[in-house]
Amino acid sequence: MSPMPLAYSDTFYSRTATGDGRAPLNARLDVEVCIIGGGLAGLTTALELVRAGRSVALLEAQRFAWGASGRNGGFVSAGYATSLASIARRVGLDQAKELFRLSLEGVDIVRRNIADLGIDDASPVDGIYKAVRYDSRGSLSRSAEEMRRDFGLDLTHVPGEDLRHVLLTSKYREAVLDRDAFHFHPMNYARALASEAERLGARLFEGSPVTSVDLGAAQKRVRTETGEIVAGDVVFATGGYTGALLPALHRAFLPIATYVLLTEAKPSLVESAIQTRAAVLDDRRAGDYYRIVDDGARILWGGRITTRTSDPRDLAERLRREMVATYPQLRGLGVEVAWSGLMSYARHLMPQIGRHAPGVWYGTAFGGHGMNTTALAGRLLAEAIAGRGDRYRLFEPFGLAWNGGPLGRVAAQLTYWGYQVSDSLRERRTKPLRV
Repeated sequence: MSPMPLAYSDTFYSRTATGDGRAPLNARLDVEVCIIGGGLAGLTTALELVRAGRSVALLEAQRFAWGASGRNGGFVSAGYATSLASIARRVGLDQAKELFRLSLEGVDIVRRNIADLGIDDASPVDGIYKAVRYDSRGSLSRSAEEMRRDFGLDLTHVPGEDLRHVLLTSKYREAVLDRDAFHFHPMNYARALASEAERLGARLFEGSPVTSVDLGAAQKRVRTETGEIVAGDVVFATGGYTGALLPALHRAFLPIATYVLLTEAKPSLVESAIQTRAAVLDDRRAGDYYRIVDDGARILWGGRITTRTSDPRDLAERLRREMVATYPQLRGLGVEVAWSGLMSYARHLMPQIGRHAPGVWYGTAFGGHGMNTTALAGRLLAEAIAGRGDRYRLFEPFGLAWNGGPLGRVAAQLTYWGYQVSDSLRERRTKPLRV
């Protein structure tokens, strides 16, 4: 008897999700490709493969988008968790620019799927502000101009006096508005991808944790408690909840927890602080991200990351303090629910997209920019498996680097605390403004 899948965490997304569940695997199937993991990377891979005419089965241990794919901020924008300059130092400027263009393609994949499949309940809203709490002395404007010139992005520099008409706080000094970026309901998007892949012939199963794999032969075997899939190719797309089925993958990522809250519904109070439907991304490496949801009635506010996998007891209050520190007028705005999720990060802060062995593929480590990179991974892996391209090789310089074990987690936490201190010092050196 297959174990029952865990219920979705109580989040804004699970409360507003649409669509039905799927049964677990209870048979033996022969397909061309077996995908392990039903988050956005796995579902995109499945959809791209069935569009290419491949037979596909997907196994999800819990529910589709149960992990970080259904608990995140819902921000879709170009880029990676590390900067273009950092990528260029590793692979050279030309390849770094090519990688950035791939991230633009990832944004386009999500946007086109929403439009082409008519995913109205993904509720996309255009625009993300990248706001800073210090005087950049022109560097923010120059950076925006470079990105417009090199990549054609629709970016507008917003000086402080204009920004304070939409974000009523003294904390931000300036911002860049990215009109090519958007925010949306990731769980409804994921479940719509599942429905479309299924319509085209994919076999999708929830509540089907994989118990063992045999990957050495030409025909791989993937087993659950109540079934087995035989396939020529196997894709691991398991994110921050990756187990030890593929040891090299298990050793190559850091599970990082991030936290999000949903406020109570008080439209007039929300409007006293935020007068835009565009989302906001605080430029600090230890910063916040937030957006208005529920037709302007509530705020979805995310921030803080840790290497601990258990939630702090006062999670909601910690996040609320961050919100009120930015917008003191929201002191009377309560929290309805708060949640966490595990993201997958590599030490090099780039996605891990590639081939581990003949017929064994992986797509993971999307933490920090998962909405565009999960979509991109799905397309690149499907291209490679279908014999239609090898663009995934652009990510080979990053690969499955060892995560450092327990010391890697300690180093990651210390690095994050260092960012917090650095952000705080830079902000203190900046003269506060009046709203």
